[in-house]
Amino acid sequence: MLKVACRQGKPVRFYRVADLVSLLQQKHAEGRLQRFRQELMKCELLILDELGYVPFHQTGAELLFHVVADCYEQQSVIVTSNLEFGQWNSIFGDTRLTAALVDRLVHHAHILTFAGESYRLRHALSTKKN
Repeated sequence: MLKVACRQGKPVRFYRVADLVSLLQQKHAEGRLQRFRQELMKCELLILDELGYVPFHQTGAELLFHVVADCYEQQSVIVTSNLEFGQWNSIFGDTRLTAALVDRLVHHAHILTFAGESYRLRHALSTKKN
């Protein structure tokens, strides 16, 4: 989907989730959050990478929720995570907020689950053997 969107000239934004949350908090502190959220709404595909590696403070979780809520049924969102949905509360720290976020993400979603050994790990180990 990413390559197709980019090749078609569609506006795409990519963020590591922890970086986006930090940026949202910074924009909020500067009083420029609304403008930044409007800019995010101009993209047709928002990619949120590595959700689950770094837990958020409540403010960060709430700010990220609002971004996802803004996107809901308006634009495409891709989220990558090493956690199952049931474990997301450990990242967001609020059961209701987590449930609302997951609800918006999975409605109309195509969920891809990958199991097995990591490609990067397999590649590193095969390179080391040679």
